[in-house]
Amino acid sequence: SSVLSEFSLKCCVFWILSSHLTCTYNALLPAGFRQRDQTKKAPTGTFQRDNLLSHLEKEAKEHPDRDELVPYTGEKRGKMWMPKTKVVDPILEDVTLEPELEEALSSATDAELCDIAAILGMHTLMSNQQYYEALASSTIVNKQGLNSVIQCTQYKPVPDEQPNDTDVEETLQRIKRNDPDLVEVNLNNIKNIPVPTLKAYAEVPISCHVTMMSPGQIELDPLDCALADMLKVNTTLKSLNVESNFITGAGILALVESLKSNTTLLELKIDNQSQPLGNKVEMEIANILEKNTTLLKFGYHFTQQGPRLRGSNAMMNNNDLVRFVGDF
Repeated sequence: SSVLSEFSLKCCVFWILSSHLTCTYNALLPAGFRQRDQTKKAPTGTFQRDNLLSHLEKEAKEHPDRDELVPYTGEKRGKMWMPKTKVVDPILEDVTLEPELEEALSSATDAELCDIAAILGMHTLMSNQQYYEALASSTIVNKQGLNSVIQCTQYKPVPDEQPNDTDVEETLQRIKRNDPDLVEVNLNNIKNIPVPTLKAYAEVPISCHVTMMSPGQIELDPLDCALADMLKVNTTLKSLNVESNFITGAGILALVESLKSNTTLLELKIDNQSQPLGNKVEMEIANILEKNTTLLKFGYHFTQQGPRLRGSNAMMNNNDLVRFVGDF
């Protein structure tokens, strides 16, 4: 019964408030303007703002101040703060030097005093460049004294690297005819290589004389699977560098899976591709590296700690195995 009475009371209050706030002629009015007028007295005149402000100011001035609970008696407590007196050091006596030193110091220029300060270790009087130049030279280096302006070191222009002058078509023909003088194929940073030419590089088995191949930064994405198929049948290639290409995770995994059939490759670089490989692909790469016993260098920065540790341990074990076999 108490719950019902409380509920009925809330309903009555809600009905009263809703009846007061109900506006049939304009429902978009604010809540303050929806309720009915409750003023009982009729207005005595028009609203005058200046008279209202003067009345409020008069009431505020005539309103008495509240009495203090504890009146102020003017009594001072505690001690007045006095600054500590600084201990004045006694005046140092004049240092008496030998006549030769007195004459040398009296006639020394600012540049000579600057070098003397550098020798004595007073490096706060000069810049680092002035200090080290004075120590490294037996003559007066600073010609302008303590207030000299330090000039910036001359810029040494570094020439840009020469573009790769490898003839792509000629190198491809030399590979096809198995040129014994062709040991390294360097295609790094060669732009706009036709896709059919790249496909021919990937599909043609490397000659028995080429031991290093580096097609880096040439957008090798469409040919990653063909390059992986070439690695499965190749038996002479020792180093392969495909860094900075747009190879996807599936292409990288195909290249690494070719190590299951290739036992002659010693170095494989696949870092800096178009997208991160992810944990699943990195775990697959780590599993393949652990089963491989011939690869000595693997150029890839793992983003996950687990595959990174497993891959580094696999490379370390392979290098230790080669060193152990070489001792015998």
